[in-house]
Amino acid sequence: MQAVILTAGEGTRMRPLTLTRPKTMLPVGGKPILQYNVEALRDAGITEILLIVGYHEEMVKEHFENGEKLGVQINYITQKERLGTAHAIGHCQDFIKEDFIVLNGDIILDPELLGDLIENYQASSPDTMMVLTEVEDPSPFGVVEIKNGQITKIVEKPQRDEAPSNLINTGIYVFNQDIISKIEETELSPRGEYEITDSLQMQIDEGKSIKGFITHKKWIDVGRPWELLEINEEFLANMEEQIDGHIEKGVNIDGNIVLGKNSVIRSGTYIQGPVYIGEDCDIGPNSYLRSNTYLGNQVSVGNAVEIKNSIIMDQSNVNHLTYVGDSIIGSKCNLAAGTNIANLRFDDGTVKMSVKDGRVDTGRRKLGVVFGDGVKTGINSSFSPGVKVGINSAIGSGTVIYQDIDSEKIVLVKQEYQIIDKNPSK
Repeated sequence: MQAVILTAGEGTRMRPLTLTRPKTMLPVGGKPILQYNVEALRDAGITEILLIVGYHEEMVKEHFENGEKLGVQINYITQKERLGTAHAIGHCQDFIKEDFIVLNGDIILDPELLGDLIENYQASSPDTMMVLTEVEDPSPFGVVEIKNGQITKIVEKPQRDEAPSNLINTGIYVFNQDIISKIEETELSPRGEYEITDSLQMQIDEGKSIKGFITHKKWIDVGRPWELLEINEEFLANMEEQIDGHIEKGVNIDGNIVLGKNSVIRSGTYIQGPVYIGEDCDIGPNSYLRSNTYLGNQVSVGNAVEIKNSIIMDQSNVNHLTYVGDSIIGSKCNLAAGTNIANLRFDDGTVKMSVKDGRVDTGRRKLGVVFGDGVKTGINSSFSPGVKVGINSAIGSGTVIYQDIDSEKIVLVKQEYQIIDKNPSK
């Protein structure tokens, strides 16, 4: 069996993090999201993998190369126009020689799920098998109607009270060759895309066997920034301790940590695991890294810094006397001394964040900021909960930021001085 992973999209709901990388290349637990899927396929016995790439495809190719380091064979096809899932899968017709698995590259799943799926597919030999999972509110997803294990109808994003079931499409399929001909016949949808659900409906209408495989194993669609934090927490909670760097005397560590090669933790630092520290990092002295903190490679954390439940990406600096809570900081950022990132509202309510064109209630009581790559903050700058700052923007000293800042902006505070003569009589 072969496999196709769809990783051409940008992931607009993850902006500004995805302005400089595909969503599938965002790091969690020390790896890009996409790598977990490649490894899950390998562990299920599938080693011939095609990646459908597009947006910032060079990052994917540079990281995975031909797949040899991961024990697989990876090929690439570029989807120049992103016109829907069926359009993406249609690119694989010259690659596919047998039955094949398709999955979205931006999901996190239990590796055992794929093994169970393959076993069930081989036992029942349907034309298509779609992995389904139960959710409380199916309205944001593709929802199926199912009878005796066979899918009889697919409804895209129905109203909650009109959904035929609470079983949703996870974006994981097993196909035989028939799907290729159905994709060729698929027409543009009202959204201007070639929808794989339309191709599947053709199979249903022809009486083909479209079987639903219901799973209760882990399946998570990582779509919005705070979900990246949630996934990171889960991976760090299950990681094994590994220390390849140097820990000075006077460091206190409580819980598991990963410390990469050539990294150093300086005296007086307190670490409350689980914490992941990449390679070539410099931490402390006298810093406080709280649980579920992830630091990428070449990250510098200065004196008396506190970081809690946050993701700090490669080559970023968090300078002395700074606090970062429940936040995602992109690559090559520089947080100046005394930067404060608030993660709790005054009214103790849940934090809202802008996603695409609207404000979304994250459901999180604690959530800090999301910085794109290259953001710089001035000394003693402060940020309210839920703020986003676009790539390469600079925030001036003493500024209080309570709204989103677009990319490539400079924010300065206007200040008036009152200068008084100490000795007015002279």
